[in-house]
Amino acid sequence: ISDDKLIMHVTPKSDYWRISHYGFTVDDAPFYYSEYGGEFEAKVKISGDYKVRFDQAGMMIRIDHENYIKTGIEFVDGKYNLSTVVTHHTSDWSVIALDKPVNVIWIKAVRRLDAVEIFYSFDDNTYYMMRNAWLEANRPVRIGMFAACPDGDGFDVTFSDFKVTHLPDKVRTEWLRNNAE
Repeated sequence: ISDDKLIMHVTPKSDYWRISHYGFTVDDAPFYYSEYGGEFEAKVKISGDYKVRFDQAGMMIRIDHENYIKTGIEFVDGKYNLSTVVTHHTSDWSVIALDKPVNVIWIKAVRRLDAVEIFYSFDDNTYYMMRNAWLEANRPVRIGMFAACPDGDGFDVTFSDFKVTHLPDKVRTEWLRNNAE
């Protein structure tokens, strides 16, 4: 960690995945996190030296080994994809194929009640929604940066500008507004 950046050499043969499609479970890739409760917005900038199939880097929101969301960029069959895996006992995988390689990507997640909205941006100004996923409400989560290299010998990734901002409590805000003198 230096100058607001986390530079990570990703552990070879590592990933997060549970059961579905491939029939195996792995839960061993690097994950640098803090724990948060309530509603929040989290954002991170990612750039990596992706080399082989399934090299990936992004943000993870995790309750435990059976309940998590990992989202970011993933290198699959020579192409870059925006990728989200949602796991509730078993994993699913959604992708948005990119037309060309990108040097950096910003990922933003907004947790409200039992939903997490996931967005991406190429410039940190215009964000596009890529997924809305269920995650149990009123449970603290570990949120942070992860990377995985299921098939390769590792690669380097840089995370920067990671920030988590708690969202105001809507009920409390409304009460204060209605009771202000």
